[in-house]
This record gives sequence, C-alpha cells and structure tokens, in this order.
Amino acid sequence: MVSENLLSSSKRSPTTPNFCNSFTTRIFSDVAGDITIVVDGESFLLHKFPLVSRSGKIRKMVADAKDSNFSKLELCNLPGGPHTFELAMKFCYGMNFEITTANVAHLRCAAEYLEMTEDYREENLISRTETYLNEFVVQSLERSVEVLTTCELLPPIAEEVGIPNRCIEAIAINACKEQLVSGLSHLDCNSESTELKSSCLEWWVEDLSVLRIDYYQRVICAMGSVGVRLDSIVASLMHYAQISLKGIGKSQIWNPARMKSSPNMEENDQSIIVETLVSLMPTDKSSSIPLNFLFGMLRMAIMLDAAIACRLELERRIAFRLEMVSLDDLLIPSVRSGDSLFDVDTVHRILVNFLQRVEEEENEDCGYESEGIGSPGHGSLLKVGRLIDSYLAETAPDPYLSLQKFTAMIEILPDYARVIDDGLYRAIDIYLKVFFPVPVIQSFRISLKLT
Repeated sequence: MVSENLLSSSKRSPTTPNFCNSFTTRIFSDVAGDITIVVDGESFLLHKFPLVSRSGKIRKMVADAKDSNFSKLELCNLPGGPHTFELAMKFCYGMNFEITTANVAHLRCAAEYLEMTEDYREENLISRTETYLNEFVVQSLERSVEVLTTCELLPPIAEEVGIPNRCIEAIAINACKEQLVSGLSHLDCNSESTELKSSCLEWWVEDLSVLRIDYYQRVICAMGSVGVRLDSIVASLMHYAQISLKGIGKSQIWNPARMKSSPNMEENDQSIIVETLVSLMPTDKSSSIPLNFLFGMLRMAIMLDAAIACRLELERRIAFRLEMVSLDDLLIPSVRSGDSLFDVDTVHRILVNFLQRVEEEENEDCGYESEGIGSPGHGSLLKVGRLIDSYLAETAPDPYLSLQKFTAMIEILPDYARVIDDGLYRAIDIYLKVFFPVPVIQSFRISLKLT
C-alpha cells in the first residue's frame, strides 16, 4: 500500500491540487520512502522500486547515487513541472488517473524525459500516451487543436517527439475531410445569399483562433497543401485577425499620441500577427479577399509599423482592384505627428501600382503600348480618376497637406483618365482657397493647364 506521505511536497502552494489526498489505493504501506525527488523546488518522498521499474532516467540516477540507503535526486526542466511529474508517478505506482487532451502532451514529453519506454515495462507511459494521441486526438479536429494549444508552453522536446506536427497534420486533414462531406452545402452556398455562404464557412475557423500565431501559420500552410478551399482559408484569416487584433480600435488609429519611440511587447506581437496573416493570404487570383479586410489590415500595418514588405503587399493587392474601392476606404489616417491628417503617400503608392497594372494588362492584350482611350483598362481608369478627384476634394481642406503631395496626386493620372475635369476643378478650388490669395490661385490653375 502507498504510504500517506507518498508524493507529499515540501513547497506546495495553496492553489496546487493535493493529489495525495485523492489516493484511494495504497501500496507499500509498511515500506518507508527511500528516495526524494525534487522537481522545480518541490520535494516528493517516493519508493525506488516502482520508479526504477518504469523510468530509465531515474534508474540511471539511482545507480549513480553514492548512498544506496537513501537518495535525493533533482530533475531539472521536467516538462510540465511538478503537476505532470505527480501524474507520471501515479502511473509508476499503478494508480488510475485520466489521460486527457489537457495533459497528454505534457505526459508524453515527461515520459520521454524520464525514458519510460517499453525497454523497462510493457505498456509504459510513452506507449500509453502515444495510443491516446493516435487513437483519440488526431481523429478529431477539435481535440487536435486542444492538444496543440497545450504545446505552447512546453520545451523543444514537444517538437522532438512530433506532437505539434501530428496535431497540425490532423487539423488540416480533418478540415479537408469535413469540407468534402459538406461539399453539397458549399455548392448550395454558391447560389444563395452572402449570409448563407458565410454560415457555410463557420465550421473550424473559430477553433483555430485560439492558436498562437506560429502554430496558426503552420496549420494554414498545411491546409493549403492538402487542398482546403481558399475561401475557407480567407474566412479563417479574417476571423483570426478579428480576435487577435481586436484591441486596436478606431480611436487608437486616429490618435497620434499612441505612437511611441519604442513599441511595447504587445505592439510587437500584434505587428508579427499582421505580417504573418498577410503572408498567409492566398496568391491565387481567383480568391477574392474582401477589400474592407485588406484596408483594415493596411491601417493596422501602418499603425503598428509592420515590415515594409507587408505594407507594400497590401497596397499591391488593393491596387489590383482599385476601381472597386470607396472613398472612405482611401481616407487612411496619418500616424506621424505634424504630417497631413491623411496618409496621402500610401494612396499615391496604391495609385502607382494601379497604373502599372493597367499598363501591363494593356500591353498583354494589345501586344503594343496602348494610348489608353478605348483600351480594355480605360473603363477602370475612368472610375479611378473620379475616385481620386473625390479623394483630393476630401483632403484638400487639410492645412497640413503640402502643395507637393497635392500636385503629385493630380499629375500622376494620365489625361484620358478624366472625361471632364469638374471634379478636379472642385478639389483645386478647395485647396487653393485654404492656402492662397486669388492671384496665386489663377497662376496655379494656368500652370496645370486647367483654364
């Protein structure tokens, strides 16, 4: 029978469960503990025999101990700490406890650390946890996600025994299977309303939002490799962004005071999330990522000072569909104090990207450099011309908007981007009335050939 001091701890905190009080089966009751094992400062008085019969590591440590009558051993950096060690010792003593999705990863890593292999006893702890992982965890997307989240605080040994990889592969495969099963529903969604289509995509996206960004990245890459639908991946990216970046509100975006010379840890983490999500966006042209999501990510990338490559990629994606953008989308607030109220530089770069796209498409379709009028991209160019004129009129009253930036936005569009110049006249008049007297206004209009 187990003595009452089995697994007793000399430094147990009040919030730590006291497992020895729950023991209903006791063995070796007449045998005093003959080994003390210290795990992260907590001491456990145990018996050598049940331990060395299961754990190769403890067997070697006992053999190396000088005092054969009583030994005190210390286990450093044991995965899962004292709590998991206590469960492993229960296993050594033949006591019943439940292996769950919450503890299986910790137990598997602890078993590896303690060398609890079949070399010492059949159906040892490594074997038992492997059985649970293979027969119960990887068969379910939800359970695989639960186990994967528990790996976040485990040491590299978790990667060495392959727990994250197996969970990630299982999540991707199970998502693909569920997608095939629900294929008919997806076909129905294609002909129904947007609301119904969205509901058809709400299968695993919420489950993945609990993952740390590095695990989430690996899951999405695995899903792409097994053929999960791109629109489902986009839905997941949007949901993950909504959950993980929800602390960044409109008031923060419009408040220049939030800009610090040295970003804090949370801002750095959010910047990594934005950069990672952008890198995971499908490159397939057939996948349509909502423009409001692209603009939301662009605003966050600017605010969090994300990598330049990240911001340029978002600008490129927006430029590809600039003719579909609304004026409100382009009114991106500036984050630099003393600068214009709106981020005109970003809009200018988006416009440059758009014009390059139009030129490339015209050259591909015509085989030569087109004059623009009547070309396939002329309709899109006219829409963008009207959009930019509206943007100029909206930003013109900004007292911090420099003349150089204002004229650069006007001059970049070719002449054939406007059928009439009424919108441009209006924008210029608004701008000049704010800054210049009437004679200067007339001179400026002449220089732009607008009279």
